[in-house]
Amino acid sequence: MSQRSVYFNGQYVPDTEARVSIFDSALMVGDMAFEMTRTYNQQLFKLREHLERLYASLRLLEIDCGLTIEEMEQKTVECLERNLPTESKEMDWQIMHNVSRGPLSLYTSLFPQGLEPTVTISCWPLITHMGRFAPKYKSGVDIVIPAQQAIPAHLLDAKAKTRSRLHYQMASMQATRMNPPGAWPVLLDPDGFLTEGPGWNILLVKEGEILSPESRNILLGVSRATLFDIAREEGIPIRETNLGRYEALTADEIFCTATSFGAVHAASFEGQPIGNGQPGSVLTRIREAWKKQVGVDFITQAEQYAEQLSGWESAALASAMTPSSAH
Repeated sequence: MSQRSVYFNGQYVPDTEARVSIFDSALMVGDMAFEMTRTYNQQLFKLREHLERLYASLRLLEIDCGLTIEEMEQKTVECLERNLPTESKEMDWQIMHNVSRGPLSLYTSLFPQGLEPTVTISCWPLITHMGRFAPKYKSGVDIVIPAQQAIPAHLLDAKAKTRSRLHYQMASMQATRMNPPGAWPVLLDPDGFLTEGPGWNILLVKEGEILSPESRNILLGVSRATLFDIAREEGIPIRETNLGRYEALTADEIFCTATSFGAVHAASFEGQPIGNGQPGSVLTRIREAWKKQVGVDFITQAEQYAEQLSGWESAALASAMTPSSAH
């Protein structure tokens, strides 16, 4: 298994050697914007849309990363091309962008070359993400409401994708202590309306219409927008509105969407079944159209990854323990 490389502040280095200073603003105060996209058939999925959101987040955080969006795009393509030969042609990839302000000025004396933003682009085989996720396409996910609330936009705008995500971590931890085991948390805003989960958007279906929480306190997900585009092409109406427990419990379907997994149905909400616990007709139409659009049956792909995962991880671990693997 060949060594992967990452883009790290202007250079490509082995991913095992990429190091961020403990004095970086990302570690000190969570001052970092990030994006995650993926490939389908080793082709980048809506990279430009993800980078446009990244640069909007950087503008809000007042971070100049030193690269134009066109340069970031080119570096991303190059990073992926460098890593493709390390896996088989059947492997798709997660691509992660992380950009911080760099080390805090208090520690300037430790950086004689001067302070500069920290910019990383990394590629990781999707087998570890989607191999573990695969069973959820059939079982669905169980959604619960944790005690932790969403941060309202007047305190921290959720439309910026940053590493200041402690509220998501708290919600996930609280969900682990709730029933059923393995439930996914969806956070309420201060007015008691649904916002989003940690890393995914939630959507409801009622009488054939897709309903989304209003955009004021949520991340405007690229996959959410993709799903909306597909729905319009399929003639499925969409509406943004305030949604609470009542609307969720009386919905015909509930599903979650994110770049990594596309869309997955909710089998239950707050312990009560949604429909018959299986993917509904609207989600089924959406997913079939999504597969055609990207040219990949991502559900079958995830199931294949699940079968291969144990062997892949064993090989990766053996490679990591070989001294020559770092060179």
